[in-house]
Amino acid sequence: MKQNLRYRMQGVTLLELMIVIVVLSLIVTVGIPNYREYAARAKRTEARAALLQIATNQERHYLQNNTYTTDMSELGFAAAGCNTTSSGSYSVCVTSADANNYVATATYQNTDAEKDKCETWSINGAGQQSSSPYTDCWTRTR
Repeated sequence: MKQNLRYRMQGVTLLELMIVIVVLSLIVTVGIPNYREYAARAKRTEARAALLQIATNQERHYLQNNTYTTDMSELGFAAAGCNTTSSGSYSVCVTSADANNYVATATYQNTDAEKDKCETWSINGAGQQSSSPYTDCWTRTR
């Protein structure tokens, strides 16, 4: 009897191994989509912050020059044309500007296999915010 007990303590049965595999697969099945959504929210926050920075800098530019600009370098960005966010997930541009209004957009750069829920964001000189295909990206907290 003592010898039989020693033999069972040395190895793992097939049933125990299968239980471990099932538990790990459940963790992975739940964990990966949650991680992807968390990463997408971080990218969305980056796009929102870039557009709000453009809005702030456009108002500053308007106060000094009495007009808005499409030149992103005048708004504190690296290049005059479109710029990317620090993660490279969104391209941020001022698509139109004149003495009365501007429109700035952030467009998702489909670097991942999946599309983001908030592919295009925009803000204008009146402070109107919009997004597509979901219309509540600006107010969505998750």
